[in-house]
Amino acid sequence: MTESDDAPTTSGGYTDDHALAGLDVDLPALDVFPNQFPAYVIEIDHPEFTSICPKTALPDFGTLTIEYEPDASCLELKALKLYLNGYRDLGIFQENIVNRVLRDIIDAADPVWCEVSGVFAARGGLSTTVTAGYQRDDD
Repeated sequence: MTESDDAPTTSGGYTDDHALAGLDVDLPALDVFPNQFPAYVIEIDHPEFTSICPKTALPDFGTLTIEYEPDASCLELKALKLYLNGYRDLGIFQENIVNRVLRDIIDAADPVWCEVSGVFAARGGLSTTVTAGYQRDDD
């Protein structure tokens, strides 16, 4: 096996534009409210999450779960719902969805820690679960 045989490949005409799709698109703003209590966990499930594959333009369906420990702020649920519904017509890969949601929550709420998980319905016989996490470094 040569070195080129070991190199990852992209087949099917995937481009850098596909890979970057949806990462910087404007979505409805996340909002927060002041947290009143210390040291507890909030879990939010969105069982009807939808988006669009940037390559095929076919819909993706899944359940998005957000779990976090708030610090000074909690996510406001109506704004979160509008934000998540903003993905409905957005071309973005499943991996990018989970990581972007995590990034946007960190930017909005500055939680102690956060984990976002997307369990996406089968497409072509394969189902996908993507999980990304964040732990604030208070050094």
